[in-house]
Amino acid sequence: MKNLRLIPDIHRHEPIVKASFAYDRELIALIQSQKEVQWSQSLQSWYFPKKEFQLSTFYEAFKGKVFIDYSQLKKSPPTTTQTKKNIKEHTPEIHLPKEYGEQLLLKRYSQNTIKTYCSCFLKFKSYYKNRSLDTLSKEEIKTFLLYLIQEKQVSPSTQNQYINAIKFYYEKVLKQPKMVFIIDRPRKEKKLPKILTEQEVFAILKATKNIKHKTILALLYSSGIRIGELISLRKEDLVWDKSYIFIRGGKGNKDRITLLSENVSTLILKYLEIYKPNYWLVENPNRKQYSPSSVRAILKNSTKKANINKRVYPHMLRHSFATHLLEKGTDIRYIQKLLGHGSSKTTEIYTHVSKKSLANIKSPLDVVIESQNAIKENNTNNEY
Repeated sequence: MKNLRLIPDIHRHEPIVKASFAYDRELIALIQSQKEVQWSQSLQSWYFPKKEFQLSTFYEAFKGKVFIDYSQLKKSPPTTTQTKKNIKEHTPEIHLPKEYGEQLLLKRYSQNTIKTYCSCFLKFKSYYKNRSLDTLSKEEIKTFLLYLIQEKQVSPSTQNQYINAIKFYYEKVLKQPKMVFIIDRPRKEKKLPKILTEQEVFAILKATKNIKHKTILALLYSSGIRIGELISLRKEDLVWDKSYIFIRGGKGNKDRITLLSENVSTLILKYLEIYKPNYWLVENPNRKQYSPSSVRAILKNSTKKANINKRVYPHMLRHSFATHLLEKGTDIRYIQKLLGHGSSKTTEIYTHVSKKSLANIKSPLDVVIESQNAIKENNTNNEY
């Protein structure tokens, strides 16, 4: 049976319960099915806010599927003050090489990519804190990657992020030839996108009463844009007379256009009249750019109000947009352009979750039974 440990900890100055287990897709799916669960990039762990965690409920949900070790919950988690004191006293200060950050900026990497690369590279640097990174061998770098897999139990996608961050240092900062520095990458997981039904999308929007929040969620679904693209939209990016939205510097720093729904246009005009944003289409109360965490919180709250008992995240609205267009008969090449995919192969993944494509395929068992029934009916008719 699989093992899972529940560990008390402090995250963002709040007590939490971490779920620690070896990487396992089935376990991750079980964890994700829990309402209050959250993922922390910094902790590299799933966790529950302590005030919302019920051990008995958690135990019932996982009973018979996994062995739960909750012995550490009897201990008190370290206080925020203690944690800061321990870090200050026992952790040497690790600095990011100046050239590393400069090269990321010069290459025009997105803020999210810069943040991820810097975080991964600092952990790599911290692992070899008493060594010069310039002198590390390929085997020593592999040792760090094995540590991530075996000790930290990172997912394949996180492992790839570390590889990219390390490769960037040796190839772009130190200017070493690519062939000198080769790291085997993990096998890529082939996961199908998770989608919502049209009824579920409607229920979420109906449950969202705040017009600003409704505008945010309606835009994500009706145009298929990413959360980063949404918060980067300017008011001038909405082309009203031609019913499209101009996306500036999307993923891969590519511009594109996507749909501006007629019904969402009406909603946006009402929102603009009430909130009067200054520069960004969606702004926080301080007239600054909206945060991704705020968008996630809005969707989580609306999903709960709509009584949808599964984890819903903003990118699911993009997946649903593409799948529903495909089911309505939209050419996959147009969907590819709307989503900003560089290859049609990326877009073709939606054919695997489209109900339309499945509806046109008959199980061989049904074909056999239908043919046998037809034969039986003909024989019966011949008797008369």
